[in-house]
Amino acid sequence: MPDFKKITESPSLHDKLEELDVASLLHKINEEDRKVAPAVGACIPAITRLVEALEPRFLSGGRLFYIGAGTSGRLGILDASEIPPTYGMPHDRVIGLIAGGDLAIRKAVEHAEDDPDQAWKDLEAFGIGPLDTLVGIAASGTTPYVLGGIRRARAEGLLTAGLTNNPGSPLAEAAEIPIAVVVGPEFVTGSTRMKSGTSQKLVLNMISTALMIRIGRVQGNKMVHMQLTNNKLVDRGTRYLVESLGLSYEEAGEALATYGSVQRALEALRNGA
Repeated sequence: MPDFKKITESPSLHDKLEELDVASLLHKINEEDRKVAPAVGACIPAITRLVEALEPRFLSGGRLFYIGAGTSGRLGILDASEIPPTYGMPHDRVIGLIAGGDLAIRKAVEHAEDDPDQAWKDLEAFGIGPLDTLVGIAASGTTPYVLGGIRRARAEGLLTAGLTNNPGSPLAEAAEIPIAVVVGPEFVTGSTRMKSGTSQKLVLNMISTALMIRIGRVQGNKMVHMQLTNNKLVDRGTRYLVESLGLSYEEAGEALATYGSVQRALEALRNGA
């Protein structure tokens, strides 16, 4: 790809960082961070295309997989891990995989990302099939682990998307739906855990949140299927019932304890149970 240039490796627009005082450093980092949201906004047509194609597959029993290495892999795992508690979905519907396995979530695993065949092996352990969707995440757009997985998945008929920060990258070319978020050079040259990582987090939030809303896991603007796993969430669910049904806080708390979820309580009480 002679026209491909890694924007993520371009020199920072700021120099002599070690000579700056703390406040100056923070202001300049924030200056760069303000470029992220508009860059994500420019990708909404591609994200829309992905969610619209993903929704019917997911409703038919397909799953959403994320694959990545390093920061990108960790962000995919983070997004996937929050779907069950937030939306009450089973743990096996949105799945994040990282090059090097679970050890790599906390510690770098040398050369784990360099094997182009490993991602598909990791996916095969989940019985991956044509109804599933695979989102490959790589700021550089060149990570062999991600590229290999996306290429094989597309060849096998899966819906594929490539989330990258370099337009025209191999990942953007390999995926059916490229999502190239151009955030520009990093504040510290090549440190893609910064703006690139922030943009990936925003896009993954958009994909999973829009999907969960579309499949009915949100009512109005409330997480009515959330798992009530701590006092904060029980209080939130109780207040949802107070607002929706005009109950006292005590009545709402009793209803939530009886039915076990906001959604079930709403359905039961609205139907006169």
